[in-house]
Amino acid sequence: MNPDQLASAIRDALAAAIAAGELNIAVPDEVPLERPRSREHGDYATSIALKLVKESGLKPRQIAEILAPRLEAIAGIAAVEIAGPGFLNIRLDTAAAGALVGQVIAAGAEYGNGTSLAGVKINLEFVSANPTGPVHIGGARWAAVGDALGRILSAQGGEVTREYYFNDHGAQIDRFARSLLAAARGEEAPEDGYGGEYIGEIAGRIVAANPDAASLPDAEATELFRSQGVELMFTEIRATLHEFRTDFDVYFHENSLHESGAVDKAVARVKESGHLFEKDGAWWLRSTDYGDDKDRVVIKSDGNPAYIAGDLAYFLDKRLRGFDLCIYMLGADHHGYISRLKAAAAAFGDDPDVVEVLIGQLVNLVKDGVPVRMGKRAGNVISLDDLIEAIGVDAARYALIRYSVDTSVDLDLDLWTKAGNDNPVYYVQYAHARLCRMLANAADLGIDAGEDYDPALLDTPQENALIALLAAYPGVLRTAADLREPHRVARFLEDLAAGLHKFYDAVRVLPMGDAAPTAATASRLWLSRAARQVLANGLGVLGVSAPERM
Repeated sequence: MNPDQLASAIRDALAAAIAAGELNIAVPDEVPLERPRSREHGDYATSIALKLVKESGLKPRQIAEILAPRLEAIAGIAAVEIAGPGFLNIRLDTAAAGALVGQVIAAGAEYGNGTSLAGVKINLEFVSANPTGPVHIGGARWAAVGDALGRILSAQGGEVTREYYFNDHGAQIDRFARSLLAAARGEEAPEDGYGGEYIGEIAGRIVAANPDAASLPDAEATELFRSQGVELMFTEIRATLHEFRTDFDVYFHENSLHESGAVDKAVARVKESGHLFEKDGAWWLRSTDYGDDKDRVVIKSDGNPAYIAGDLAYFLDKRLRGFDLCIYMLGADHHGYISRLKAAAAAFGDDPDVVEVLIGQLVNLVKDGVPVRMGKRAGNVISLDDLIEAIGVDAARYALIRYSVDTSVDLDLDLWTKAGNDNPVYYVQYAHARLCRMLANAADLGIDAGEDYDPALLDTPQENALIALLAAYPGVLRTAADLREPHRVARFLEDLAAGLHKFYDAVRVLPMGDAAPTAATASRLWLSRAARQVLANGLGVLGVSAPERM
């Protein structure tokens, strides 16, 4: 019996109590279920009795006493205990719990997926690094977390579009172009320009393709280095992200908003809404109404649009493309954007909750107990390329996803390259490889688990604990989607790997020597296949490989 089936059983018990006149309520659509921290308290716990207090007019324990005997009469439920003010702790019988194994294997790669976001069109914007240098370590965090979040939202039925906002307009692009031109002419970089070996590399490639580029008049040369430099840099960024298993559905050019007149149209629309006001010759957005520390200039006193004007146009463009939810994943220095973007939504008459902003904190690298200060190619910036070179794609993705984004992270390079159980990604991947090896050994021995198995034979504490972990995975995935927290999947996988190792060490799956396989052998092979599947599914959601050998 899986969580959905148990929730349905609880609704059936409620319906029966209503029909008998014991409860005067409507059967709820949602039944809260959770896994108790201690297995001594059963397989599942529900607070449904507490949820129905107001509607029923009864005390929660009275409701629990009505439900408990009805639930115990349902096939597959071994016992129901009332705890505290009215919690129901439910213990499944061995066969009902073990039946989940067959459900996992039947579902395969789809096991864990849900429908909580079915039909919701989601625009997920992340990384969006300026094309003025390699992706830095902060952008690397969003590349890993954003891609994993996209996979998780899709697993819940969301129609997710991964989008990269290509910042090809504004002062930073001007500085980049001047830096490239200076490098091509053998001059010092501008005081406000960009440094690092990559500037000389890209300038050299432009000159190789355009031998007279450096000798052109300043305005013409700057424009050439701007257009070709941005294209070359962004090609590198896309290649690095692809190597990191992070690809996008849409690359949206900021400059297109200005060239198409979308910025002017958006500003005019906000003026009409009354959310802009004029002061000191400039136009301001009333962003303080939505928690901002000050109102923001949209049109400067010289008549030119401020950066937020592009944000207004970009949000409006997303909504006109039909997105129901717009998620922005921004760096630690962008906290003020939460209120600004919600104010932008309200300015167009939208619900501010259409906008969600996730803020990621800093990432630091440590080696030999000492902070790693710089990456050579990008000057004083540690890049995603540096991280991949140091620890590899799997370890880098897992390490960046494993922690809640609202906390700063110190990544120990020594730990994440270690082939041992202290390394979390190795620990999880090894559990998967261990199962693959065991199942391959079974095949070599000619042991066939068959098409059927007896779930009642999976009755040891280690088997029960492992089945409980498998049953928890769909809930973990849904919670990770609801809270936008991919790190929950990583932590679950580590718990699952621990449960698998305990099972493997305590229970003999394959017979020793010349002993013949038994019915328990087949059932344990089924359980092993199910555990391997869930490990593979979870690693897949994180964009991390599930190796068969290590």
